[in-house]
Amino acid sequence: MSQVAEYSEKVMDHFANPRNVGEIENASGVGTVGNAKCGDIMRMYLDIQDNVIRDAKFKTFGCGAAIATSSMATELVKGKTVEEAMTVTNKAVMEALDGLPPVKIHCSLLAEEAIHAALWNYAEKTGVKIPGLEKPVTDIGEKEA
Repeated sequence: MSQVAEYSEKVMDHFANPRNVGEIENASGVGTVGNAKCGDIMRMYLDIQDNVIRDAKFKTFGCGAAIATSSMATELVKGKTVEEAMTVTNKAVMEALDGLPPVKIHCSLLAEEAIHAALWNYAEKTGVKIPGLEKPVTDIGEKEA
């Protein structure tokens, strides 16, 4: 028996009209994460200047919730310092979208990990130390296990 997920208006809006879709050429940091169980793949691009995220873009292959969480995550990190971006958790993404159905919470984890993966890539390229940043997993299924 299949479950029909209930989505908020914000989730539907970010799915139907995603913000910040695309790539950033010569991005300061790029992070790619996926979930082998559901097949979603999210790539996040960050343009960081003077420790501030000037732009964020994404490309996501996945369900509507994965696209909506990617869109919202880019909106939440733009204009923030690298340290402030570290505080954008999956819970913050879900709250900004007025919630997600329980079966789609993993999509918000994907968004959080994509931000961290892009920040990790930036830190590796520049030698910058970002407090609290740990090496991201490429498959969030590893975190759920």
